[in-house]
Amino acid sequence: MTVELQVAEGWLTVCDLSALTPGRGVAVLLPDGSQAAVFIGRSGGMYAIDNQDPFTGAAVLSRGLVGCVDGRPFVASPLLKQRFDLASGHCLDDEEVAVRTYPVRTAATSGVPA
Repeated sequence: MTVELQVAEGWLTVCDLSALTPGRGVAVLLPDGSQAAVFIGRSGGMYAIDNQDPFTGAAVLSRGLVGCVDGRPFVASPLLKQRFDLASGHCLDDEEVAVRTYPVRTAATSGVPA
């Protein structure tokens, strides 16, 4: 199984599902040069958000601490610890700030080498 993100060009294969560990993120370079942070939650849900921390400008959200508050999975930036809802991208600590989210899915691999 592979993990795919929906970007402007369509669905982009970003990694093998086995590359994701529940509670940890993986940084992905996108065709436009930006980065996404891809997560698999402890309950199995998959999420993708911008990797850039809007408070510092550093591409570090994939290295953040994953948690859950009131049933909402979030990642806390490893720098200043602001928490971002993985489903909506909204900052839980500053309602005026949000990061982009990406639709994410798994797809069966074709078995044909690239």
